[in-house]
Amino acid sequence: MATPAKRKSKGAETGESSVSRSQRKHSAAVAEPEGGGQREGASPFVEGAIVRISMENFLTYDNCVVYPGPHLNVIVGANGTGKSSIVCAICLGLAGKPSFIGRADKVGHYVKRGCNKGVIEIELYKNPKNLIITREISVTNNQSTWFINEKLSTLKAVEDHISALNIQVGNLCQFLPQDRVGEFAKLSKIDLLEATEKSVGPPGMYKFHCDLKSFRNRDRDLENAIKEKTNNLEKMKQKNVRYEQDVERYYTHKRHQDKIDILEKKRHWAVYECVRNEYEEAKISRDRQKAELKALKEKLSPMKCQIEQVEKECRMLDSKISEKTAAIKAASEKCKQQQDALERKDKQIDEIKLAFRIKREAEMDRQKRMENTYKMIEDWKNELKNTDNAENIQPQLDHVNSAIKNLQEERANVDGSLQERHRQKQNLLQEKIGVAGRIEKFENLMNVKEENLRRRFRDTYNALLWLRQNKDRFKRPFCEPMMLAINMKDQKYAKYVENHISSNDMRAFVFEIQEDMEIFLREVRDNQKLKVNAVCVPSESCAESKPSKPIEELHRYGFSSYMRELFDAPSLVMRYLCSQYRVHEVPIGTEKTRNMIERVIKETKLRQIYTAEERYTIKISAYTNEIVSSNTSLKPAQFLTVTVDADERKQLENQKAEIDRHLQSLDNWMAELSGEQKLLEHRDNELRQQKKELLEQKNKRKQLESKISMKYDSLRQMEQDAINLEEEAEQESEKIKQINIQKVKLVKEITQLIKICITLNQHKTALVLQKTTAAFHKSKLESDSKAATVEIQTVEHQVMELEKEKHMLLEKCKELMRKAEQACGLRAGEKVPAALSEALKSSPNSVEEIDALLSEEKSRASCFTGLSASVVEECKKRTEEIEHMTQQLEKDQKELENYRKNISQVKEKWLNPLKQLVDQINERFSSFFSSMQCAGEVDLHTENEEEYDKYGIRIRVKFRSSTQLHELTQHHQSGGEKSVSTVLYLMALQELNRCPFRVVDEINQGMDPVNERRVFDVVVKTACRESTSQYFFITPKLLQNLTYHQKMTVLLVNNGPYMLESRKWDSKTFLRRRRRIQP
Repeated sequence: MATPAKRKSKGAETGESSVSRSQRKHSAAVAEPEGGGQREGASPFVEGAIVRISMENFLTYDNCVVYPGPHLNVIVGANGTGKSSIVCAICLGLAGKPSFIGRADKVGHYVKRGCNKGVIEIELYKNPKNLIITREISVTNNQSTWFINEKLSTLKAVEDHISALNIQVGNLCQFLPQDRVGEFAKLSKIDLLEATEKSVGPPGMYKFHCDLKSFRNRDRDLENAIKEKTNNLEKMKQKNVRYEQDVERYYTHKRHQDKIDILEKKRHWAVYECVRNEYEEAKISRDRQKAELKALKEKLSPMKCQIEQVEKECRMLDSKISEKTAAIKAASEKCKQQQDALERKDKQIDEIKLAFRIKREAEMDRQKRMENTYKMIEDWKNELKNTDNAENIQPQLDHVNSAIKNLQEERANVDGSLQERHRQKQNLLQEKIGVAGRIEKFENLMNVKEENLRRRFRDTYNALLWLRQNKDRFKRPFCEPMMLAINMKDQKYAKYVENHISSNDMRAFVFEIQEDMEIFLREVRDNQKLKVNAVCVPSESCAESKPSKPIEELHRYGFSSYMRELFDAPSLVMRYLCSQYRVHEVPIGTEKTRNMIERVIKETKLRQIYTAEERYTIKISAYTNEIVSSNTSLKPAQFLTVTVDADERKQLENQKAEIDRHLQSLDNWMAELSGEQKLLEHRDNELRQQKKELLEQKNKRKQLESKISMKYDSLRQMEQDAINLEEEAEQESEKIKQINIQKVKLVKEITQLIKICITLNQHKTALVLQKTTAAFHKSKLESDSKAATVEIQTVEHQVMELEKEKHMLLEKCKELMRKAEQACGLRAGEKVPAALSEALKSSPNSVEEIDALLSEEKSRASCFTGLSASVVEECKKRTEEIEHMTQQLEKDQKELENYRKNISQVKEKWLNPLKQLVDQINERFSSFFSSMQCAGEVDLHTENEEEYDKYGIRIRVKFRSSTQLHELTQHHQSGGEKSVSTVLYLMALQELNRCPFRVVDEINQGMDPVNERRVFDVVVKTACRESTSQYFFITPKLLQNLTYHQKMTVLLVNNGPYMLESRKWDSKTFLRRRRRIQP
C-alpha cells in the first residue's frame, strides 16, 4: 500500500487558473496490503523482489511510499495521476538510464519542478537482510549520489548488487515502460533471443552464446589465416625454385667477373708500359730541338749590327728633311699672306663701286618722291575746294548729341530694371536651393526606408521597382508597401504601430480594387517568382469613423491618444488599417496605465490596450462571461524608425512651386526688357555712327590744310638732300686707281716667294729618295731578323712543349704505376705476387688485345643481369622462412582443431538447453493464444547452424482463423495485436523467469475489450501462481467484472484538490467510518 502523498498541480504552480490563484495540494494514494511490511515465516517474496518504493520530490510527487505485493501488482489510475512516475522511480532507482525510459535525457529533469534535489529509495527482498538502495538526484549539476543500506556508495557497487540479483531494467523482456511498449515489436529476432537469454535462460546460457560467437569469429579467422598461409607457403616454394636457378647463374657470372678483374689489372700494366715508351720518345725529341735552337741564335747575331747602322743613317736623313720642310712652310705662309692682302684690295674696289651705286639710286628715289608729293598736294587742294564749312555741320551734330543723351537715359532705366529683376531672380534661386535641399533631406529619409526594405525583404523591393515602372497597367490608385507609406509623427511611437500591425502587412502593397491586385500578384508571384504580400482595401471605409469612447474620457487612465493619431498614411492604407486593425479604437497609454491596468480593463472594457512597454489583449469568455487578459512585451521598432514630417514636406513642395511661378514670371519680364535693351542699343549705334560721320566731315578741311602744309615742308627737306653724281664718280675712279697700284706690287712679291718654294721642294725630294732607299734596306734586314726570331721562338716553344710533355708523361707514368699497384692491391715499390704474376703473364700484353678480350668477357657477364650476392643470401633466408612457416601452419591447424572441439562442447551446452527453453516458451505461448481462440508459436530461427550471431527467436501469430501464421513485426499487425502478442510472450516467460520482478506499463492500450479481458485473465492466472516472481501491471483503467485473485495487489493512484495530507492518512479510520455508514 502507498502512504498518502501530496503533489501540486501544474495549474496551481504557474498561476494560470481562472478560478482561483491559491496553491492546491494533490495527493496520490494506493491501498496497502495488510502485513506487507512484516516478514513472518517463509516470505512470499522471491530474492530481489521490490518490498518498498519511496519517492521524495520526484516528478509529480512531494513524497510517496509504495508497498507492492509479492505477486501481481495492478497499478490503476487516471492519466496524469502519477502511475508512470512509479515506473520511472523503479528504473532510475535501480541504476537505469534516463534514455531507456524515453521521457527525458537528463536525470535532473525527473526532479519535481521548483526543487533542487529529489530522492528515490527502493528496498529489495534479500536474505538475511533486505537491500536498500537510495539515489539522491541533484538538479544543479545533474549528478546522483548513491547509498546502499544508508551508507555512501558508488554507481558501480549498486550495479554489481543489482546484477547479482539478476535485475535487468534495460531488458525489454523484464522492464517495459510506457514509452518503449511499441519498441518490443521492433526487436529483431536476434535481439529478442539475447533479451530472452538474459531474462529466463540458465545462468551460463547467454555467456555460452557470447563465447560461441567469439569462438566462431576466431574459428573463421583461423581458417582464413590457414588458407592464406598455405597459399603463401606454396608461392614461396615456387619462388625459391626460381631463386636456386638464380644462384647457379650468379656463380657463373662470378667466374666471368674474376676473369674481367684479372684483365683489368693487366690492362693497367699494359697502359703504363705504353706511356713509359712515349716518355722515352719525348725525351729524345726534346734534346734534338735544343741543339737546333742553339744554331739559330748564333746565325741571328751579325744581322742585328747591320740593322743598327741603317737606323743611324735614317735618323740623319730625317733631320735634314725636317729642316727643308720648315723652310718650305715659312715661304708658303708668306705667300699666303700676300695673297690674302691681294684679295682684300679686290674687296675694297667692290665696296667703292657699291657705295657709288647706292648714292645714285638714292638720288633717283628722291626725285621720284618729289614728283609724287607735288601730285598729292595738287589733289588735296582740289578736295579742299569741294569741302563744306564747319558752320553748316554743327547744328546737325548738336541734334544727334541730344538724341544720344535721351537714348542713354532710356537705356539706363532699362538696365536698372533688368538688374533689379536679375537680383530678384538670384534671391529666388537661392531660396529655391534651400527649399530643394530640405526636400532632398526628406527624400534621403525615404531612401533610407527603401534601403531598409531592400535589405530585409529583397523580393518586396524588386516588386516595388517593377510597380513603379508599370503604373499605367493599373486602373485605380494603389500604395507602395505600408512600411514606406506610413509616416510616424513622432519616432518614439513607432514601436506601438509595428507591434500592432503584422510584419506581413507592413511589407504588403495596398490596392483599391481586386482586379489591380490580381494583375500585380500574377506578374510578381507567378511570372517573377517573388514572395510578396498584397491586400485590397474594403469597399466601406471606417477611416473617418469616431472611436467608441472619446479620448478625453480616457485621459484619467493615462491614455494620450488613439493609434490613428500617431501617424500619417495615404487614404487607402488608413482605410485598410482602420478596418483590419481598428487603429482608431486602440488607445495608447503610459506607465500610469500600467500601474492601474486591472482597473482599466474592468472599467473601460477595451479589447486592446497599449501601455508604455506592454500590449494587453482582453477577451470575454462566451460561457462564463469572465474577462481573460494576456500581456506581451513590446518589441523595438525596426521599420518605422525613420520619420518624415508630411505637413512640412507638403509646405516645402508648395513653396517650391510658388518660387518656380515667380521665376517664370521674372524670366518673361527679363525677356521683354532684354528685347527692349537690344532695340535701344541698335538705335544708339546708329546715332553714334551718324555723329562719327558728321565729326569726320567737320574735321576734314582742317586735316587737308594740315596735310598740304606738311607736304611742303617735306619738299623743302628733300631739295636740301640732293646728291652731285658727277663729283661722286670722279672720287670713285681715283680710289680704284690707287688700289690697283698696290695690287701690282703684291703680285711681284708673290711670284718671288713661289720660286723659293720650288727650289726647297726639289732639295727635299732628293733627301726623301735617299731615306726611302735606306728604309728599304732596313726593312729587308728587319724582315730577315724577324723571320729568324720567329723560327727561334718556334723552336723554343717546341722545346718547352716537349719539356712539358716529358714532365706530363713522367707524372702519368707515376700515376699509372700507382693505379696498377692499387689494382693489384700492392704497396708502393712492392713486387707482384707469384700467383698474380702468373695470371697476368697468361693474359695478352697489348692494350688492344686486352680490350677485345675484356669486352668479350663483359658481354658474357652481361647475360647474367639483375644478380647480386644478396640472391644467395635471400635464397638461404627464404628456405628458413619456408621451414618456419611450415611449423606455424601446423601449429595453427592444431589450434583450429582445438577451437572446433571447444565450439562443439559449448554448442552442446548452449543449444540443447536453448531449444528446451524455446520449446517451453512456445508451449506456454501457444497455450495462451489457444485460450484466446487464436494461434501463436515461438521457435528458434537460424539460416546457418554455424553462424551463432544469426540465431534468433521468431514469434508467429494469427488472430483470425481465415489467415495464416505471420511473423510479429512492427508493420504487419495492428497496435492491439502487437500489444496482445507482447504481453502473452512476457507471460510465457513469467514462470520461467529468473528475474525477481517484471514491469509492464499500459500494455493494454489499443486492445479491444474482448482481448483486453482475455489478456487480463491470463496475466492474473499466470502471475498469481506460487512459483512466479513479482509482476507490475500498470493501466489507466480496468474493465468491469474482471476476474481477480487473492494474491494480487491493486494499487490505486488518485489525485485532486481534496486529497488528505500524508500525516492525516489512516486506512483503519476509513474502514471504521465505512462500517458506521453501512452496518
